[in-house]
Amino acid sequence: MSDLRIDRVETVLLDIPLRRPHRFARVGMDAQPVLYVFVHTAGGITGVGEGVVPAGPWWGGESVETMQLVIERYIAPVLVGRQADHVQRILRDVTDVVAANLFAKAAVEIALHDAWARALDVPVHTLLGGPARTSVPVTWALGTEPAPVVVEEALAKLYADQHHSFKLKMGAQDPAADVARVCAVAEKLAGVAGVRVDINARWDRLTALTHLPALADAGIEMIEQPVPGNEIEALAEINAALRVPVMADETVRTPVDALRVARLRAADILAVKTTKCGGLRASMEIAAIGAAAGIPSHGATSIESPVGTAASLQFACAAPGVTWGSELFGPLLMAEEMLTEPLRYADGHLHLPEGPGLGITLDPDKIRAFRRS
Repeated sequence: MSDLRIDRVETVLLDIPLRRPHRFARVGMDAQPVLYVFVHTAGGITGVGEGVVPAGPWWGGESVETMQLVIERYIAPVLVGRQADHVQRILRDVTDVVAANLFAKAAVEIALHDAWARALDVPVHTLLGGPARTSVPVTWALGTEPAPVVVEEALAKLYADQHHSFKLKMGAQDPAADVARVCAVAEKLAGVAGVRVDINARWDRLTALTHLPALADAGIEMIEQPVPGNEIEALAEINAALRVPVMADETVRTPVDALRVARLRAADILAVKTTKCGGLRASMEIAAIGAAAGIPSHGATSIESPVGTAASLQFACAAPGVTWGSELFGPLLMAEEMLTEPLRYADGHLHLPEGPGLGITLDPDKIRAFRRS
């Protein structure tokens, strides 16, 4: 195996344009800022990870700019001179220097796994226990646009056999109007595609209990995070009241969070993002806790580029508990291909790439083109 002593840590900020604007409950974007973290080793192996949040710090409190600062000033000095395969020791020591900042830590942790796996000439999923599956279904996320616009987009994806389930963002409008919009979409897609919603933690308990039953009656198959992440008791009450699954996203960032959700039966599904959880190892622990409690996990997204998407795919295929599909559509939303060979989307699934590490190679010309000066 190559010498895995870490020589240096490099960060690069990019702004990757999107095919169409993408809106969440509070913000929107027409380009996705991402931070690439490169861990260079003495043996010539380089691992890459990605720091990314959905449209800025509104969601998780971090941004690509804060990640870059924290990594360069505080985390990189902990890494230099260490062995890249000593992931657990490195993360322990990083946590002694930097509390929280899970998105920044995820980028570093994934880069360490990529370097380690490349040195062994194995895929990252081998370091996680090997593949439980070789592909995951991919749900396509629709924005907060009017019903006719999102129906047209969904039908185009469906007829092209690209996606068979869709998730609509909610929370940006008056709740009654928002519910009417989603019900109109559900009616148009009834019997041909699954429809899910994500309220991005925008409603309170009473609003959720008032309006969510109408979504269930309209055939919505899953409701994601209706209330703020710290309101776990309210989430449990809502979950008990509804006859369709509730998925916890903002509520679940750590294995301890997953244990609380399981104890309170606060959700039927766990949305696991490698980004918000601090990387691959914590994501595996969360999925294992869910599986032990009979709660399936879902491979969620922060709108990653192909780097973060490949990392999430390695996790989702290695974790037996990820049985509720994924939302790893990020590269398809981006207007430019960042890899020399794209990830393979086919038949509504994203398939594991071959090759060591994350199984991908970044296109240096695209990095230069979209690098922030």
